[in-house]
Amino acid sequence: MLTNIIRRNRPRGEMTFLEHIDDLRVSAIRVVAVFAVGMLAALIFYRETPAILGLPLEWAKHPERSPLAFALSEPGPGLVSMGELKEFTFMGVWKVLMYSAFGVGVAVASPVFLYETARFVGPALTEREKRGLVPFCFAALMLFLCGAALAFLWLSPMSIQIWQQFAEGMKMEVTWQASDYYSFVVMMSLLTGLTFQFPLALIILMWLELVRPRTLLKSWRGMLVGIMVLVALITPIAEPISLLVMTGVLFGFYLAAVAVGYYVVRRKRVARGDKPNPEEDDLPDDDDEDGDAVDVDEDRPRRPSGGSSASTSSGDAKPSEPKPAAPKSTPPPAEGDLSSLD
Repeated sequence: MLTNIIRRNRPRGEMTFLEHIDDLRVSAIRVVAVFAVGMLAALIFYRETPAILGLPLEWAKHPERSPLAFALSEPGPGLVSMGELKEFTFMGVWKVLMYSAFGVGVAVASPVFLYETARFVGPALTEREKRGLVPFCFAALMLFLCGAALAFLWLSPMSIQIWQQFAEGMKMEVTWQASDYYSFVVMMSLLTGLTFQFPLALIILMWLELVRPRTLLKSWRGMLVGIMVLVALITPIAEPISLLVMTGVLFGFYLAAVAVGYYVVRRKRVARGDKPNPEEDDLPDDDDEDGDAVDVDEDRPRRPSGGSSASTSSGDAKPSEPKPAAPKSTPPPAEGDLSSLD
């Protein structure tokens, strides 16, 4: 299976730099071509595409029709009585078509993009790494689809309901412009899908040994704050429920990524021949091991050398008696000095 997915006309070792660039250009052209086909199909079926993208607004008006009805609140009277979306300029109509086509194009081109990435990077990997490439691409696609589905099914209808509640609280009548609505739904789905790639980015950093799993786990407080800031930037309204749910989901992804990264790094280093260290979540560097060995040698007491060690090792050796001190000699008296005769 991997041979069919990761293949080239020539082995990578026989390709020149310009051939690599040309191969990358071909892969990019294929992705762009599929993206263009998806956009063209959305423009051809322009009647059906807005109807699909209009489902979050319909679910916001009638929560009982939503697959996640339990997670949506009751709509206000202004939202229920809202009519069709309005657009006041012809350029706005064109924006609606472009936003719809863009969303369909990205959804269609995402699997092709992952396939071309695997085909381009695959020959540079070892056989062990190639076996993990297909599950990695599959996980990336599933995470993107899950994030986009979460935004489409829940975040978008809930945000519309909250916006309408704010408008009614300020005694304002809101007229939804079609171009603003479709751009909101498309960008919300895409950004949430890309945010769900966050655990895979962490696993790549750990696999490249740019960061240790233990280091990531120790910095969980800063990671939690960063996740909350990221969720607040993505969601249009910093509403407590959506913040808590999205933060909890991404923080769970973070913990799962650390666990998977620990397993991946450990297998990689064991396969490389490094000795495992049970006190660490991953293996220490070679410099650390050398430094520890030097410290042990320096702290070890030194043995006496030469004959002293031999003399102390014999059991019959007697301690040497102290020698008597030599008497002090007095200088002879000088001539004419009779004081010393007394």
